[in-house]
Amino acid sequence: MSKGNSTKLTDELYAYVLDHNPPVDAVQRKLIATTWDRFPDAAGMQSAEEQGPLLAFLVRLTGARHVVEVGTFTGFSALSMAQALPEGGRLIACDVSEEWTAYGREAWAEAGVADRIELRIAPALETLRAMPAEEHIDLAYLDADKGNYIAYWEELVPRMRRGGVIVTDNVLFHGEVVDPGATGSAAAIKEFNVHVAGDGRMESVMLAISDGITLSRKR
Repeated sequence: MSKGNSTKLTDELYAYVLDHNPPVDAVQRKLIATTWDRFPDAAGMQSAEEQGPLLAFLVRLTGARHVVEVGTFTGFSALSMAQALPEGGRLIACDVSEEWTAYGREAWAEAGVADRIELRIAPALETLRAMPAEEHIDLAYLDADKGNYIAYWEELVPRMRRGGVIVTDNVLFHGEVVDPGATGSAAAIKEFNVHVAGDGRMESVMLAISDGITLSRKR
């Protein structure tokens, strides 16, 4: 077996990666800092800084006009994707917290993309099930409660257009997915990863980016 993890991501190397990626802008930087300041115990739920440019890149790469985000938190990832949308593009952001997403609303307005984002405060399964059943979603970002990942997936996949992409975050779950005795969210992610790998409707690749990202393309 080829071993590809010989490059360890030190703090210095991580800073190098950020320095050679598209930089986050002033509004994004402010939102990242505000999230850590206001919600220090929950800020780990915020998508990593390098994921913002990646999500924006994927929006442009796929030519996405209809994006769905499951799990918005304080809005950094939604902001990154909305900024990359073409004219007329729309993003539906699903979350259950008015408190967290209020900071996102403020940042979206400051960045001039509030009109591209429709925030739906409700359980995400309800929001997804209320969407048209036909294939119409270009890009989806899944980053919400891990116990419902498979349920979210099963609502998203039939609604993805052919060639559409689902980006799933936290698929390594802090490394706990290799624990045979994993419980709770880690066990749910392990089950999800098996489910995705066996889903013939999609072609998927898992990447060791941040806490693990899986990119899945509708066949």
